[in-house]
Amino acid sequence: MAAASGDLGLALELYDWNARAAGAVLQTTALVEVVARNALDRGMAAWAAAKRRNASWFDTAPLDTQGSEVLAAARARATRRGRDPEQRGKVVAELPFGFWRYLLARRYLTVLWLPSLAAVFPHGNPNPTLRRSQVERAMSAAVFLRNRAAHGEPVHRRDLLTDYRSMVELCAWIDAELGTWVADISTMPGLAADRARLGI
Repeated sequence: MAAASGDLGLALELYDWNARAAGAVLQTTALVEVVARNALDRGMAAWAAAKRRNASWFDTAPLDTQGSEVLAAARARATRRGRDPEQRGKVVAELPFGFWRYLLARRYLTVLWLPSLAAVFPHGNPNPTLRRSQVERAMSAAVFLRNRAAHGEPVHRRDLLTDYRSMVELCAWIDAELGTWVADISTMPGLAADRARLGI
């Protein structure tokens, strides 16, 4: 009502738009999450294999306490508490979006980013240290936006086109074709245009 200046009809239109926009956000962030997590997993796997033949990054990554706990919980879910054999893909699918974002944190600059993860985003900033900041910001924004949409929080105050471009760019830093794929599938630009037609 506040955003619609007290106009009930307009407020209901905005509420409806917000629900549709949240759906578009969830669609797009789901694509981005899969693209980013698969690329990061490949980078981590290559890093572990270079350290020791047949090593799993699940066992060798120098994660902090929180990261280790999240990974342990994902492994337990993926194996039904040890009843099934562990499959890397199942564990990766169990790890939350936020886990991958935290792999990009500055605390992992020298132990993970520079030796491994910087190469996952070859089309980002040429300076690998600046690239880490760039990628972390984009991932953090995607995680934040996804969480707002998933929890029914308003997204109508956000610039959805800026959010959309940021996510497409994040994928393009991995591979230009992936960026194009996400751009082609996402319905966020159309929702942004619909919002403009509401005039609020």
